Amino acid sequence: MNTDRLLPGLYVVATPIGNLGDLSPRAAETLRRADLVLAEDKRVTAKLLSHAGSKSRLANYNDHSSESDRDGIVARLGSEAIALVSDAGTPLISDPGYKLVRAAREAGHSVFTLPGPSALVAALTLAGLPTDRFLFAGFLPAKAKARHEALTELADIRATLIFYETGPRLGDALGAMRDILGNREGAVVREISKLYEESVTGSLVELADRYASSTPKGEIVVVIGPPAEKAEASGDD
Repeated sequence: MNTDRLLPGLYVVATPIGNLGDLSPRAAETLRRADLVLAEDKRVTAKLLSHAGSKSRLANYNDHSSESDRDGIVARLGSEAIALVSDAGTPLISDPGYKLVRAAREAGHSVFTLPGPSALVAALTLAGLPTDRFLFAGFLPAKAKARHEALTELADIRATLIFYETGPRLGDALGAMRDILGNREGAVVREISKLYEESVTGSLVELADRYASSTPKGEIVVVIGPPAEKAEASGDD
């Protein structure tokens, strides 16, 4: 194994979303050689480091981290190689990592990316819906009024829409999508790359009915097809 030190800087490392076999050799080597690994939850990442054979130090970096925490990390990037990971998938997707990347760049430090698993891309490949144009909308607001406003803003976008969702909120979210977006084709994808991976496809009416009283477990991605093409107005009276 190459034991040379990594170049100082921030390493954005994609990690498996389920199957640990999806960790790339380059990602595993970086986690072994990093001076510090920043994790959303150290308990989750400790298992990954054990799988990778890494004894690198761990520290938390998540939604609860302060600006002072971020400044302290950036101050170390000139002399240390620091890896940033999320609990699963590619960092910066629905997490605060972009602020750290921005701060590192503004301070003149190197930023490297190690691409890999991403739940939103994986779900898109399973859904069987158009992939030439898509929009990732993250998590919808939990409150009905804010969720309605968010979906109304998205309704006319001519692209496949991708959302992250939780089991307890899925039924309400699909019902709102049906009411606001119309009866489009969609897919509910969960537990990607895990033992109980599941992709359920159908119209939004069908999906909303299916999950109205069901609370599926695991990480969930909802993929919704683009709106139907509008018929051109006729020039005839």
